[in-house]
Amino acid sequence: MKKLIIPLLFIFAFSILAAVESEPSEVVGYVKYPCVAGDNFVAMPMNDGHTLVSEVTASYNATEDIINTVNIWDPTFQIWNGSPNLGNNYFDPDLEVGPGSVLFLTSYQALDFYSIGSMPATNAQYNIVIGDNTIMVPLNKSSLTSVSLLAMDMGPSDEINTINLWDQSFQLWSACLNLGGNYFDPDPAITIATPLFLTSYANFIWPPSPRTLNSPSLRSSK
Repeated sequence: MKKLIIPLLFIFAFSILAAVESEPSEVVGYVKYPCVAGDNFVAMPMNDGHTLVSEVTASYNATEDIINTVNIWDPTFQIWNGSPNLGNNYFDPDLEVGPGSVLFLTSYQALDFYSIGSMPATNAQYNIVIGDNTIMVPLNKSSLTSVSLLAMDMGPSDEINTINLWDQSFQLWSACLNLGGNYFDPDPAITIATPLFLTSYANFIWPPSPRTLNSPSLRSSK
């Protein structure tokens, strides 16, 4: 029997809605990240078929080059890999992306960045390393409504030291510090599809077992 699947995909005050009546494997929707002229931190929660940066930016740069640079964090070398737009949406290098990717992009003007497509076959999973990492809160983790809850989900032993959210207005990282026992100050609200930049004291895979779209957290009776 078909069920009403309503992924509640939103970032803070960001406006998004995805809802269709279908089997889970056929669920489609979108997430909208309002971006400003300057630097922006976004993610790709939906499976839109894009595998390269230039494919992600093509629709925004169709008439003029609005998105200038896309950066992807390299946890192995602990650096941002930059993918600059050399003109006419030609990015070199043209970095690989996919569902769950986290992007730090520079735009010449305000725009709404969309991740539009089908729900991924499995939810996002990340190889967390000692040092800095970028993640997106997976779509099956709707219970993680604050920074401290996310850190506790990653482990009870203070593996996560700092979680940073990007402040578009002031163009800087807003740091949430673990003062011990996963007590974070400040402890802002987050939700599924929120991109985060965090520092870890341990190597681990999170979530350890990504669930399929049949996850109860993606179902709603509303």
